[in-house]
Amino acid sequence: MLKLTKRSDYGLIALCHLAGEPRRHASTAKEIAESYRIPLPLLSKVLQTLCKTGFLASEQGTKGGYRLARDPRTMSTLAVIRAIDGPVLLASCFHQSGDCEQSATCTVKEPLRKVHEGILRLLENISISDLVSDNLRVPAPWGDRPVWPVQLTV
Repeated sequence: MLKLTKRSDYGLIALCHLAGEPRRHASTAKEIAESYRIPLPLLSKVLQTLCKTGFLASEQGTKGGYRLARDPRTMSTLAVIRAIDGPVLLASCFHQSGDCEQSATCTVKEPLRKVHEGILRLLENISISDLVSDNLRVPAPWGDRPVWPVQLTV
C-alpha cells in the first residue's frame, strides 16, 4: 500500500494551515496541533524539520510561532515529503544496492518504475497552494489523459 507517513501528513497539514489564509501573527505548534487534533510532540518535531529545510521560519517571543519561509506556490508536495521522510519509493527494488532474487524473471519492475516516476511527477507538480485551493486540478502524470477535479479538506 502506498501511503504517506503521519509525519509527512502532519507536515502538509501544518503548511496548508499556514498558507490557507493571511495571518497577522505566527501560529504556534500548539495552535496547529489543537486545530487538527495532532499529537503536539510529533508535530513539534516535524515543524523543526520544516524549519531546518527552509519551508518554515520560527519566531521567538510572545507573538512568536511558525510562518512560511517562502511562497507556498513554490513548495511542491514532493519536496516537503522528501524533507520530512527522505526518498519516496514505491518498491524496494528501486533502492536496494544489489540485485533482488527475482530480477532475472521479474515482469513488473519496469512497469512499476514508470508508475513510480508518474507519482513523483504528480507530487512535484502539486504545490502547497494547490492543496489549499478549493478545486485542486490534478495534473495528468502520463501525458494527455483527462485531468479530474479533487476535493481535499485540510
